Parts: sequence; C-alpha cells; structure tokens
Amino acid sequence: MALPYRDAIHDWTFNIALPWWAANGVDREHGGYVEQVTPDGRDAGVAFKRTRVTARQIYVYSHAHMLGFNSGLDVARHGVDYLLSKTWIGAEAGFARRLTREGAMLDPTPDLYDHAFVLFALAWHHRASGDTTSRDWMHRTLDYVEQHMRVKDGEGFFHELPPKGWRQQNPHMHLTEACLAAFEATGEARFSTLAQEIVGTFTERFFDLESQTLAEYFTGDLARAPGDDGRVVEPGHQFEWAWILNSCRKLLGLPLEAQIRALASFAEKHGVDPATKITFNTVRDDGAPIDRASRTWPNTERIKAAIALRELDGVDPGPVIRSSAAILFDRYLGRTLPGTWVDVIDANGKPVSGNAPASTFYHLFLAFAEVLRVND
Repeated sequence: MALPYRDAIHDWTFNIALPWWAANGVDREHGGYVEQVTPDGRDAGVAFKRTRVTARQIYVYSHAHMLGFNSGLDVARHGVDYLLSKTWIGAEAGFARRLTREGAMLDPTPDLYDHAFVLFALAWHHRASGDTTSRDWMHRTLDYVEQHMRVKDGEGFFHELPPKGWRQQNPHMHLTEACLAAFEATGEARFSTLAQEIVGTFTERFFDLESQTLAEYFTGDLARAPGDDGRVVEPGHQFEWAWILNSCRKLLGLPLEAQIRALASFAEKHGVDPATKITFNTVRDDGAPIDRASRTWPNTERIKAAIALRELDGVDPGPVIRSSAAILFDRYLGRTLPGTWVDVIDANGKPVSGNAPASTFYHLFLAFAEVLRVND
C-alpha cells in the first residue's frame, strides 16, 4: 500500500524544490550557497554565510544525486570546493562558524554543530561520488573534533571553543548522525565506535527513560541544568533522536528499543497539538507547552520518528505522515513561492512573514527521502 502523500512528496522534491534551489540557491559569484531567500524568491542578501548551511546543502544534493537527480553532484561539488577552500582555518582551529557573503572571515568560532554537519556532508559526498578527497577530509574533521573539542577528564564534547554557557545535547545528536553516515560511507570502525560512545552518553546523561524526556541544557558534568533551562524539551529533537537511535539499532545492533519508543511516545503525547497536529517548538519536562508555535523542521522529524517505529514495531506510519505532510504542504510549502517555505507558524496557526532559510531544506529533504525509501 502506498504511503500517504507519496506522489506529492516525490513531485515537490524532485520536480520543484531541487531544481529551484539548484537554480536560485547557488552563489556562483562568491561561492557556496544563498543563506536565505525572500518570499518572492530573491537572495535575501544577509551579511553572512553559515558553514552548517553549506554542509547541509552539500548533503541534500549528494543524496539527491544518489536518488537520480542529474545535476545533484555538480551542485554538491560546488559546495565542497567552497567549504574546503574558504571555511577551513587550519588543523588547530578547524572550520569557521560564519563567513561574509563574499567569503571573508566573520566568526572563526569552532562549533561542534558545524563540524558534525561538515562530517555528515563529506560522508554523503564521498558516498555519492567516490571522491577520496572528501574521505580524507572526513578524517581531518573528526581529528579536529577529537583533539580539540573533547572534554578532557569528562564526557562528550564542548559545543564551542572557548566553551560558554550550558553544555548542549543537540550537537552530540548531529555528531552521532554524522558518524553513522560516515560509517555507512566507509565501513570504518572509527566512526561506529564514536557513535556508540555518544549513544552511551545519551542513555546515561541526556535522556531520562523514566520520565521519557530529553533535556537540552546541562552543567559541566552533564547534569541537567538547574531551573527552567534544565526543564526545556524540544519535541522535534525527541523525534529526531528516535530516528537516529533506530539507525544505530539497525547499523550497529545496539539495543535501543525502549529509548526509541519512549522518545516518540512523550513527543507524540505532549509535543503535538491534539487538534491541529502541529508539533510544538518547546514543552516543559512535565509536558506543559512552552512555545506553541512551530517551525517547519519539528514536523518533518515527526515523520521520521513514525518511520522508525514502523521499522521497530511495525506501527503503521500512515496516520502521522498524513497529518504532518498535510500540515507541511498546506501551511509551510503551499503559501509561498513553489519550492520554498514558510519557516514558522505561530501559536494561532498563522504563517509568520519572513525569509526562507536554506538550512530547512536538509530537514524536508531527509524526511521526504525516508518516506520514499520505505514506500519503494
């Protein structure tokens, strides 16, 4: 039986969005990709380019090439050239966080989230192209993370250097995702070993199985941050971790069934509006909503978690795909220029005016690719 919205997802992805961003989202003058576009489809002209956006677009077009999008590898290669020539500062400093539109240094801060996405992008580019340079840079990227961002005499990694504020789970989540992609691309134990290590930190520190909650912010020794900061839960991240842990279960044989079910269960119960089915931005660890608005991406992660539960327990993902895809096509993808998106729906269900960030394409493409994968 075909999954709901399968044909609409395929059409939007391959006939509308990928061609549109290949034509309008590549900066052929300065290199890299356009950071944001206006509602009428123009480059928004923001003053910066983020390394994470470069990496995410490399991923999208590498994966798209593998799924038959003919110009995908050219678009991805453009990003790889920019990434390695412009954003890498050196073996002692890693990748910069942000450059100017023209490619000058703007913020050299080493950020774990960015490095995770660089590894993820290079893994997919190597997988799509067989390019050995990307493989070499995968190791160079992880060398930097291991040597400079690992917490000495502690667990996990700093989210930035020098470290400021609470420690964070989110970059660890994406580093796990990147390591899985690198392991799939190369088969090298280095990547699977680190993924297993971070999953251990997840089960011991980040996630509480009894309450089914994933905290966002932590003290130096990875205790939940005191006060309200330690009670913040993002349903989108709970869904996202459920999908990533299911990948760990499949690829690495890790026994994570209880965590996958608990993550998805709490997020479905407390993080999804029972009437509209929109996924809230944030809730509290007791389930009370904090921010009832919804960005595009938590709704895509709900789809991925439903697919994880199908693979784990045989749960029909159709109802979740039907409701979340309907929301995406109606409120996010259907009220702006075809191929772009509204980024935020407010607590009353109304679109918030603003530019479309290119970074959102990673979430949409990956969720839609998952629907197409399990449907084929």
